[in-house]
Amino acid sequence: MHGVVPKSIWNKFNPADDNNLCTWAMRSLLIESGKRLILIDTGCGTKQDAKFFSYYFLHGDGELHSSLNKLGFSADDITDVVLTHMHFDHVGGATSWNSDKSKAIPTFKNATYWSKEAHWDWAINPNPREKASFLKENFMPIKESGQLKFIKNDSDFGLQDMTFNTVNGHTEAMLIPIINYKDRKVAFMADLIPSVGHLPLAYVQSYDVRPLESMKEKEAFLKHAIEENYVLFYEHDAKNECSTLINTEKGVRQGDIFKLKEW
Repeated sequence: MHGVVPKSIWNKFNPADDNNLCTWAMRSLLIESGKRLILIDTGCGTKQDAKFFSYYFLHGDGELHSSLNKLGFSADDITDVVLTHMHFDHVGGATSWNSDKSKAIPTFKNATYWSKEAHWDWAINPNPREKASFLKENFMPIKESGQLKFIKNDSDFGLQDMTFNTVNGHTEAMLIPIINYKDRKVAFMADLIPSVGHLPLAYVQSYDVRPLESMKEKEAFLKHAIEENYVLFYEHDAKNECSTLINTEKGVRQGDIFKLKEW
């Protein structure tokens, strides 16, 4: 997760367990806007077998459907699902098994699923480096059901308070949704900056397909985010949900740490 940064450094702020694993979140974001109920990313889902999940030591009490239920919603209420990219830990919950587990079907039957066409093409024709993360049962049923649409311009999504950046370092054409909320911009960071610990420029994940591009994209994004007073929403940070940003002698770092519901 921290690329070339030595463990002796990153272990101080994100300590590994006896299996050399760190704790991470798979945090989605739910947006209610008028008659639209928008979900950004869907976690890893439950379709894969026990052997697959045993590699990742899933733990905690977070679960997509129960989390929706706690807010008074169900999967059938979702009108839009924005998929930042098709790696299994972001798109796995987008589809579920049918009643006899003979095939995967869209989890959100009333929703339009949104992606970038360049990323879709990248995912359905995977390179050897990312092939194990692009599991076709997680996303092909969306296309087959006719629920998939592509975002070419912000106007395609049709929500004035939501725009999209596209970055290419982590994977081809990953979306970074930007939401206007309470007179601020909230950026859903996906895997460009998955946690507070990834704010320093050199902290780039070793599985990024273009790590130098990731660093350039992160530097440009953070410069703009400081200028525009963004709030960052971290998808994978187990401890920190949101932060503001400040300039320091060492570069851009987190300011205030908080949860959206506290704001």
